[in-house]
Amino acid sequence: MVRIEMSGQDKTDQISDWEIKRSRTSFDLEVRFPSGKTFRRPLADCKIEPTEVFENCLLSKDSGRSYQEAKKVAVFGKKQALVRYPNSEKDYLFKRENVVIEQSANFKQGTVYQYFLKVAEARARTGASTKDDEAFSPDSLLQNQLDKLLPNPDSVLNAYFSGASLSREAPEQLIFPFGLNESQLLATRRAFQSQVSVIQGPPGTGKTQTILNIIANILLQGKTVAVLSNANSAVENIYEKLKTHDLDYLSAQLGNRDNRNRFFEDPPSIPELASAPADVVPTLMDITRQLGAIEKVLDAQTKAALLKADIRELLAEARHLTQWIEDDPESAGECFDSKLSAKYQFPVSQLIELIAFLNLLEDKPISLRDRLTLFFRYRIVRTKYFRTTKQRNGLVQLLQKQYYERALQQKELELETVQKTLQDNDLEALMLEIAKSSLAYLRSELGRRKWPHIDLNGAAHRQLPKDFFQRFPIVGSSTHSVLASLGAGTVLDYAIIDEASQQDILPGILAMSCARNLIIVGDTKQLKPVLKPIELAPPDEKYDCSTQSLLDSCLKVFGETAPVTLLREHYRCDPMIIQFCNQQFYDNQLIPMTEGTHPDPMRLIVTAKGNHARGFKNLREIDSILHTLEGAEKGLSEDLDGRGFIAPYNAQVDLAEGALPADFASKTAHKFQGRECDEIVFSTVLDKKSADDHQQTSFVDDPQLVNVAVSRAKKQFTLVTGDEVFNRAQGHIAALVRYIEYYGSGGPNQVIRSPVVSAFDLLYREYDSSLNRLKNLLRSSDSDFKSEQIVAQILRESLTRDSNRDLKVFPQIPLNQIVSARSLSLTKDETAFLHSRSSCDFVIYYKVGKKPLAVIEVDGGSHESDVQRRRDALKDSILRKAGVEILRLSTVQSQIEERIAKFLHRIQGYSLQ
Repeated sequence: MVRIEMSGQDKTDQISDWEIKRSRTSFDLEVRFPSGKTFRRPLADCKIEPTEVFENCLLSKDSGRSYQEAKKVAVFGKKQALVRYPNSEKDYLFKRENVVIEQSANFKQGTVYQYFLKVAEARARTGASTKDDEAFSPDSLLQNQLDKLLPNPDSVLNAYFSGASLSREAPEQLIFPFGLNESQLLATRRAFQSQVSVIQGPPGTGKTQTILNIIANILLQGKTVAVLSNANSAVENIYEKLKTHDLDYLSAQLGNRDNRNRFFEDPPSIPELASAPADVVPTLMDITRQLGAIEKVLDAQTKAALLKADIRELLAEARHLTQWIEDDPESAGECFDSKLSAKYQFPVSQLIELIAFLNLLEDKPISLRDRLTLFFRYRIVRTKYFRTTKQRNGLVQLLQKQYYERALQQKELELETVQKTLQDNDLEALMLEIAKSSLAYLRSELGRRKWPHIDLNGAAHRQLPKDFFQRFPIVGSSTHSVLASLGAGTVLDYAIIDEASQQDILPGILAMSCARNLIIVGDTKQLKPVLKPIELAPPDEKYDCSTQSLLDSCLKVFGETAPVTLLREHYRCDPMIIQFCNQQFYDNQLIPMTEGTHPDPMRLIVTAKGNHARGFKNLREIDSILHTLEGAEKGLSEDLDGRGFIAPYNAQVDLAEGALPADFASKTAHKFQGRECDEIVFSTVLDKKSADDHQQTSFVDDPQLVNVAVSRAKKQFTLVTGDEVFNRAQGHIAALVRYIEYYGSGGPNQVIRSPVVSAFDLLYREYDSSLNRLKNLLRSSDSDFKSEQIVAQILRESLTRDSNRDLKVFPQIPLNQIVSARSLSLTKDETAFLHSRSSCDFVIYYKVGKKPLAVIEVDGGSHESDVQRRRDALKDSILRKAGVEILRLSTVQSQIEERIAKFLHRIQGYSLQ
């Protein structure tokens, strides 16, 4: 109900209608009576109830597509609005239904926004980042644009400052015109369930395909999207894919000034969109049914890939077991003949338990209790075949071989079953069907729309933003140029920021200001943007422009309110190449979907001893590469991208360009990010002398740099490094060396120098659980067992910390499976002790490369005896000669947790300061 008062008199019941109209000097209120007569009075002499007044707000005249600041908006009777803009005394009249009013958010008064302004100002003053291809410095551009940002409460930027992503109501049915896998399906769904969603896209996992499917569903909803990255070139791949599917007419390729000029000079035209008959076009229900069928097969595909990875791991461990037996037959023990071997056949679970039982017996005589256990648990009556230490070693060796045989049989049977499912359901045909149906449905929906006809010119997107973005619902730009591309105050429905791990925060803020929803795509394990530090303390480390990429910042700011999806399926590299990155950086979450084709996908070239690095370059490493290449086949491709050379320093890259064959593309890791080659050679440059410089070592051994270098290689990766340069402390290149040595084929470049035995990881995991079940039955001293339980718990908790993430621990491992007698100068007593059944309480291994790093022994009261002291001294001496650190903990000591923490830090080369 609207109440009208004119010159102090209530006219509400007398009039049939009312309207505010412009007069020569101001505005009048005109009322209409039932007779048809009208009467006008100056609006200032009238009163309309209700009247709402908004001050310092935002106003949109195109249904919320673009906004302007308004000094004051008065809404009369929910029918008409008078608007006054800043720096003006003139009022403008609009119908209420034609304007959107938003109360300004208050983030511009906050400390975080003020910090960003100061950072932009400091960068503009000092030139802290590189120049863009705009006509002026992007730092000056950023400073100017940050200052002019509109505080829209509906934008992602407001959510970024408030620290929470809102939930969204996602569409029930989605389309997938560009194909899919399990992770991509999940990422697409989540993109519409939250105001902000994060997609972690490791190399070769199909992030472009995921982005395209998200764009397709945005189009289907009739909404708009900006596709952004830190460089114009980064979104060109999206354009090309859209063009391949005849959808490029929907995109405006804007960005920097040159791109904008090219677009407006030759904009894409709308093709003839012939409408297919309704009975020919698939329905959303058809696509949903296809999706249900394909999900089951995708699950089988994932299981098959995981089983293949397990089989590769089992084969590698079995090969190392065979090698260990051949290298040190004395430790391996007495071989059983085939007749006796056939006698000891157990299910895998019992087989592991029996290994654990024999290891706990060590070399003690078999008691009556042990005989009873052997009979009732394993149906073993005669024990004469494993009375001696050599016999027991032989039996354990036999059982370990059987474990790998049985485990491989089991995995291969499972794989056969899964592959039968894949054969019965043609996944490729299902993929083509859902892509074809989805594309047909999308084209049909687009064909029904009325496209606005606008006069395209360099300012069309600002003059008629509603019509422009209806005609071009996809806009591409760099983040630096996004406001120049969209126009100040424009708010699209979505923004997708690709390569956000390489994106500086400040340009990302511009992108967040112009979208209601954000999909941020990147990989925290890839290289970050290189920024010069600014001496300005952030109000919160989540917003630190000197240390955080845009992706890092968003992950910390939004926390659990923004879903994070890891694209797991990997399609680029040989399985052995990506498996290093998987183990070292991605916590084994990736699923290699490729088949290995190269006989030797990982190579290690170790240069001759000596200090060969000079001024960030190392000619000896280049010479070693050339020597290895002599007589080898030419590169896998005549294309310059066929082979690549990566080094951490430009000086080494320049040196390589003048020496390596012409088909090598030579660049630093930062410049190689986003590219790929069939073969990659990674030169570490540093020698033992330069590696003493902690700053240089930290730069070369940076996890993101190593990850990028390895994951560029599709078929073969070669590491070139100096002898023992990176193995003084725990690091990523040291892990890479261990990995190549462990999984390598044993060729001339597979240099294995260490006497330590690699862990049989899969075997030990099952062994550990069986061991726990048997300990109570075999331990004579309850106190020793409790003390080991305490240490085991402390170790488990310690290894969950980031500083120890590269380590794992196994209990009760035989000493002769930690070190081998080969290449060790052992005394007669040490040799005899090594070949006994002695075990170590806890053995700490590297996760990658599986080499033992250290041993922790828990010494109870029995270790006070002279006999046990001599045994302990022999064990310590053997481990020391093998380079395996040892920590002994007495059951009467205090501060066990602190001692273990210091030990773990010391053996990894860390400082506790």
